[in-house]
Amino acid sequence: MTAILPAAAVPTHDRPLVLPFSDHRCQVVELTGGKGASLATMTAHGLPVPPGFVITSTAFAAAVDEEALREAMRRKDVEAARALVATAQPPRELIAEAFAALSGPVAVRSSACAEDSEGASYAGQQETFLNTDGLEAVLSNVVECWLSFFTDRAVFYRQEKGSLEDVAMAVVVQQMVDSQKSGVLFTVDPVHGRKDRMVVEAARGLGEAVVSGEITPDNYTLSRDGVVKKSKVVDDERVLTDEQCVELARMGRTLTELHGVPQDIEWAFDAAGDLYLLQSRPITTV
Repeated sequence: MTAILPAAAVPTHDRPLVLPFSDHRCQVVELTGGKGASLATMTAHGLPVPPGFVITSTAFAAAVDEEALREAMRRKDVEAARALVATAQPPRELIAEAFAALSGPVAVRSSACAEDSEGASYAGQQETFLNTDGLEAVLSNVVECWLSFFTDRAVFYRQEKGSLEDVAMAVVVQQMVDSQKSGVLFTVDPVHGRKDRMVVEAARGLGEAVVSGEITPDNYTLSRDGVVKKSKVVDDERVLTDEQCVELARMGRTLTELHGVPQDIEWAFDAAGDLYLLQSRPITTV
């Protein structure tokens, strides 16, 4: 089953504000959210994850009046909650130190602590900021990620799937990949429920446009070993080669075995043709 660690793995006196993916405590969902814990788990298993760090839920709790925030949510007063969060200050010095270890632009991505479980996926519910340059922009986008947990849409989803008093929120900062090809891989067919098939959506450039539905990607149905059984190609030339389909299928099998359940995986190939993993979450529709 999943290698993501339970909250008990981190004692209450050891709840850091910022954690690199390489720290074993980063695998604790309660601290780093579904996205952060997933990236740390893949990193721990030597999988190709771009380096990064997480501003933990502890940092968020330290930056806001947590009880006032919970009270605002009990009243369903989203505006009051957002006003509290808007004035919060991220841990500047710790973020600056972790940010200095990365190179080039980064992605700043929300990581709610209730997201990406087998019962609910918060994909698309909170903000992601790509190609963020400089410390000041990172700090600003961290606050924007925190604020995105308190939009009407996110609050409604949380009300339906969890608890309005859940205010645990982490933020991932991750080195950008120079994505030439990117997209998503489902390790089972999520529409037909077939476990002998994988489905890949792929496009040129950044994968966020595929995830958000902004562009129409190529669609490939693969056997478990990556042989293309069916494809729907948007342009004249396929985005993915046969070899890349085989590589994606191999990675999909690895992640399914690691987590013990079918996975929805975000990936990218860079200019050198190297594969990188940007996220892996349980598929909640099968």
